[in-house]
Amino acid sequence: MKAKNVKKIFLIIIACIIAYIFLLPLMFMVFTSFKGIAESATSTSLLPKQWTMQNYIDLFSNTSTSPVGKWLINTAIVTVCGTALRIVVSVLAAYSLARLPLPGKPFILVSLVWAMAIPEIVTFFPLYYIFRELGGLNTFLPLILPSGSGVMCIYLIYQFLISFPKELEESGYVEGANVLQVLWYIVVPSVKPIIITQAFITFLGLYNSYLWPSLVINNNESRTIVLGIAALVLGDNYNNPGLMMASTVISVVPVMLIFMFANKYIVRGVSHSGIK
Repeated sequence: MKAKNVKKIFLIIIACIIAYIFLLPLMFMVFTSFKGIAESATSTSLLPKQWTMQNYIDLFSNTSTSPVGKWLINTAIVTVCGTALRIVVSVLAAYSLARLPLPGKPFILVSLVWAMAIPEIVTFFPLYYIFRELGGLNTFLPLILPSGSGVMCIYLIYQFLISFPKELEESGYVEGANVLQVLWYIVVPSVKPIIITQAFITFLGLYNSYLWPSLVINNNESRTIVLGIAALVLGDNYNNPGLMMASTVISVVPVMLIFMFANKYIVRGVSHSGIK
């Protein structure tokens, strides 16, 4: 056997071992969700000896303490609206900075760079007091409205637009299109990979957010899926690993499906935006 083939086989084996190590927690989560309470608490084997769907049945049947369906709907509303708000604001802001003769543009660009250095957590308490005074606690407003300040998203789209050929936009103006039509039909399709990448990153951040929602949401009916799972884990179900894992599987599946759909756009967006 040639040395080149031996090296290739060796690299494949190493890659499989690394992949197995990274997938092991996910496999443990999925298989444990199909174990009964006694087996999930005592068994050391990965595969369940007796497969059961009781954990999922209990999770969806007890709607008074664990309204998983309601939590998923709340999460969908927050993530979709928050992501849409960030993308719309970011595209309009980036296009304005790249094309319109705005006064003080250098100061605005420097402010964007400095804003990216500010930790998000330092804005939590000012935002909390603002929404408390506005009566927005235990609603979706504090979970959606702060998403409009996507500084990184604005900056990445701006960096792409400054190298985007203006001749394509001018051809649209020659045909009688206005600014919004040029933006929608010419510019947005060109930056679609970046937009989809930033949309997925925003969606993932909103979906997995725990600290900020835990400050502004105290109502069980208004919780997102992450807050709901945390309540289940810290509640009476702490001694039932199977039920805990079943709730985690339900929260992971939507993200995995969306990632499978957006994977090729994310790869293109990363390469186009210059992220290393």
